[in-house]
Amino acid sequence: MISSPKNQDADDNKGLAILFADDNRSLQELMKLEIPRMGHRVTVCPDGLTAVAALEMESFDCLLVDLDMPGLNGIDVIARAKELCPDAEAVILTGKSSLETAIAALRHGAFDYLTKPCTLVEIESLLRRVQDKRRLTQQCRALQRRLERIEGTPRLIGKSPCMERVRALIGKVAPTQSTVLILGETGTGKELVARAVHDQSTRAAEPFVAINCGALPETLIESELFGHRKGAFTGADEHRVGLFEVAHGGTIFLDEIGELPKAMQAKLLRVLENREIRRVGENRSLTVDVRVVCATHRDLPEMVAAADFREDLMYRINTFEIFLPPLRERLDDIDELADHLLGRFRKRNGPAGRQIADDAVAALKSHVWPGNVRELANTLEHATILCDDGPITADHLPAHFNRRQLIGAAANRPGPISLRDLEMQAIYQALERNDGSKAKAADELGISLKTLYNKLNAASELEKSA
Repeated sequence: MISSPKNQDADDNKGLAILFADDNRSLQELMKLEIPRMGHRVTVCPDGLTAVAALEMESFDCLLVDLDMPGLNGIDVIARAKELCPDAEAVILTGKSSLETAIAALRHGAFDYLTKPCTLVEIESLLRRVQDKRRLTQQCRALQRRLERIEGTPRLIGKSPCMERVRALIGKVAPTQSTVLILGETGTGKELVARAVHDQSTRAAEPFVAINCGALPETLIESELFGHRKGAFTGADEHRVGLFEVAHGGTIFLDEIGELPKAMQAKLLRVLENREIRRVGENRSLTVDVRVVCATHRDLPEMVAAADFREDLMYRINTFEIFLPPLRERLDDIDELADHLLGRFRKRNGPAGRQIADDAVAALKSHVWPGNVRELANTLEHATILCDDGPITADHLPAHFNRRQLIGAAANRPGPISLRDLEMQAIYQALERNDGSKAKAADELGISLKTLYNKLNAASELEKSA
């Protein structure tokens, strides 16, 4: 084994610890000189067996290994590195410019591959991408640890039959590499399902990257997903690693996929089919090994019929569907959900709202919950602010919880009643007759499901502001 002299500049926090393995002696000598000049520390090995011996003695951030070496080939070294140094990013060097070689390397956990002969500029650019990815991954993990300390470990709450079915489906699909589509209304907890799929998969130790497609500006979404080259557009002052690269080896969660612009739908389809991305401003494609989980509250077939969503993309992302039921269909879970949420609030804000009175539980279970679990969390946080250290009662719930009773009373009292109140009374009664099913209620009322959602949401916002 040949090691380069220790370079003080390469030892700073920005440099990588690199293992270079190639049986070409001239390349060994070149890397001993050039990699430290790029700001990194390098250990050079002449073959695969020596590389594995080095991995057993110390940890590395990045591996640059030749595909064809005596003893052990590059893929064998990567497989062993996954056991000895699982956080290291591996790059295959190969003289065989073939798609099969790249796919084989990626399947064994390689970050990327370079075709020999390659330039020092290409190597330096690739190492910069490794640095960027590791930095962003470390930031994601640090934020996740902070969030878990405050909120607790994210988990699915509830023992109702519909939630047990969700857990069973997660258990079936998680060990596979299939693309998953999570369906459900806004606020039901679709990201928790995506995290459960990731945590129960073989990729659990790798990054989980969540993206809300509806929250990204249309002008920046391509750069956010795929990255960009310095100078690619106005304001691109430095190279940027896209979130697909950050998620390499792990899972990327595309929330609200139905909000993705049509132009980006076509680009995403190519990524899903070829497992390649291209940074904005670059011509070279980069291979990525990422499992994709998507979610939406939208009706994708309806969007396809309206030409708002690509049909081929819809079929590509819904290999396996998981439907997350709305809260009104699992009211028996409210007690457990409330206990979990109040425990989270106590960690964050102090010991308020240690229990819930019977009248508050009854009010919670009689609510329609258009905002689902997210609305329940906001409702209970509101109540904990008002209840001080005592139990939460119905009086501590937001004022709009009594709105339905007021509407019912308004229908029986003398004097005029507003058209809005009559309309909402009809909607609530239709929901009750149909066990909370918005689709059946909309059909009974002769309006579209979208119209029903809009009216419920508008009423909810109006009541909150009252």
